[in-house]
Amino acid sequence: MNQKVILQSRIRFLIIFFICALAASGLTAIPLQWELKTLLPLFGNGTRFSSMFPVLTKWLELINTGIQNGYGQFPFLAYGTDWLAFGHIAIAIAFIGPLRDPIKNIWVIEFGMVACFLIIPWALIFGTIRNIPFFWQLIDMSFGVIGMIPLWIVRRDILRLTSEA
Repeated sequence: MNQKVILQSRIRFLIIFFICALAASGLTAIPLQWELKTLLPLFGNGTRFSSMFPVLTKWLELINTGIQNGYGQFPFLAYGTDWLAFGHIAIAIAFIGPLRDPIKNIWVIEFGMVACFLIIPWALIFGTIRNIPFFWQLIDMSFGVIGMIPLWIVRRDILRLTSEA
């Protein structure tokens, strides 16, 4: 296989991976009540996990209380996370452009890289304002760091393709 075919294959694979990961992370925002009901028997109070990571267990219990009570009494609050999921899906769709023509649509990859970078100050600022524990802010920021890796590789490979053309 020549270098151009290898680059094109890796670009396609990483973009498809990124699209799927972005869509999946957004879609997990919809069934929060069910997710917490599923997680708490495994990670809630009285589990083996709770003795190893009591701070995380306490945080999950607090989230569960807020979601169950908030969504139960005010179901329209869930509409915000529905829109969060929609945003993820809409952004994921934008990456079909570079999937079809990576050189012409490199700007979408660069947009994604900027968005991944912006997750860090966004999580720090609003996590602090909303009293989100720092360890959870780190988890949120990891999405930006992890998302940046395939996008950086894709951008690098697109630039290599451009220089070979």
